[in-house]
Amino acid sequence: MVLNEVIKDRMRPIVDPFGEFLGRVGFTPNVLSSFGLGLGVLAGFLFALRPSQPYFAALAIIGCGFFDLLDGAVARATSRILPGSFTDQTLDRISEIAIYSGIIYGGYHISPTIVLLTLGLSMLVSYVVAKGESLEVKMSKLGIGDRADRLTGLILFAVLGYVWIAIYLNLVLAMIALVSRYSYITHDIKMRDQTSKA
Repeated sequence: MVLNEVIKDRMRPIVDPFGEFLGRVGFTPNVLSSFGLGLGVLAGFLFALRPSQPYFAALAIIGCGFFDLLDGAVARATSRILPGSFTDQTLDRISEIAIYSGIIYGGYHISPTIVLLTLGLSMLVSYVVAKGESLEVKMSKLGIGDRADRLTGLILFAVLGYVWIAIYLNLVLAMIALVSRYSYITHDIKMRDQTSKA
């Protein structure tokens, strides 16, 4: 989403110097990604065990997002973008599984099937993006529905106490993201194929 890109751009002058400092004192992107994973798992437990107070889980997700920003800053400062990105993406998927599992356990007036479908589509979006990148398709700024958008919606509605609305919203966002990214990648591949045959 454009809003998330704007937020990231605004945060970089603040986060990048901190990332350089953390890199100098020995922190690696993987260590910070692990902290983010810990908070993601904590969010899952809070969703499961505190269904009447989902705002606690929302705070944990905010912390998880903060470490997402930091691990990227350290990766840029220490030139570990590729290995750091691989671990970060893997741990992000584990965090999502933990969060949605907690929501299923907590109930929140929504069918577990809907939650699992939302999780499955989120995983599929991540797979399509990763596959596109492996095919050297530029995947940045492709519209709404990325992980940051979905987590932002979940945070907002968890704070308001309407987790079920966030799940339905994320289901729609994941569908949009999947269709838009799949279409973009297939179009890019087709155009490159036509160019190579010209």
